[in-house]
Amino acid sequence: VQLQASGGGLVQAGGSLRLSCAASGRTFRDYVMGWFRQAPGKEREFLGATIRSGESTYYPDSVKGRFTISRDNAKNTVYLQMNSLRPEDTADYFCAADQSLHKIIIGTPEYWGQGTLVTVSS
Repeated sequence: VQLQASGGGLVQAGGSLRLSCAASGRTFRDYVMGWFRQAPGKEREFLGATIRSGESTYYPDSVKGRFTISRDNAKNTVYLQMNSLRPEDTADYFCAADQSLHKIIIGTPEYWGQGTLVTVSS
């Protein structure tokens, strides 16, 4: 699976941003999709995942209520809607794919996309 993330940029604190991740190469609906981020000097952080049908999503408490993951299987795309952004949300954001939800949650997916940089100014 090839993953191409986009949508990063500069946004003011309190603003919103939607990231997209387009997948190709395999049957998109066969894969659990996840989002991660990594800020300079920090460990990679799991942000959430959506199962194949998109009917269920999973989030860590750190972003629950602010970040929303969705997917469009017809467009082979997964999205990350981020609201009420804070300067501490500044990071590289990555999408990932695996057939296992567990591997997504623990941060060992089979496929990674390249990062898209999000910068939140105060």
